[in-house]
Amino acid sequence: MATRTAKAKWNGTLKEGKGVMTFSNYNGPYTFVSRFENGAGTNPEELVGAAQAGCYSMFLSALISAEKLVPESIETTAKVHLGNDDIGPVITTIELDCQVKCPGLTEAKFEELAKASKEKCPVSRLYQGAQIKLKATLL
Repeated sequence: MATRTAKAKWNGTLKEGKGVMTFSNYNGPYTFVSRFENGAGTNPEELVGAAQAGCYSMFLSALISAEKLVPESIETTAKVHLGNDDIGPVITTIELDCQVKCPGLTEAKFEELAKASKEKCPVSRLYQGAQIKLKATLL
């Protein structure tokens, strides 16, 4: 299997510092404000959401394809909730909202495959400590 690499560099204190996250063709700044408030730049939680949405969509495509069906589109949005516990900031919930267009896929089979993808995609398995909620719609 493949090994993928991403890196982050941070300079300065937590509140006044700034950093850059880099992977593949992406190079984006992040700061305290972009993570914990509403400022320009990205943050680790957005990247977690992108990883979760992308992995879920691909895994669901594989499950649908195994049923000898061809999904026309699978679009997944991930909302990553950052909260606090007794240790500090923690991702508490990831809400997936997935819309699928696939001729021939029944609602019952879709619900089964959508749930299986949430449980079995590699990123979901990594994030088992967080609650991952799913809303899936067959168009």
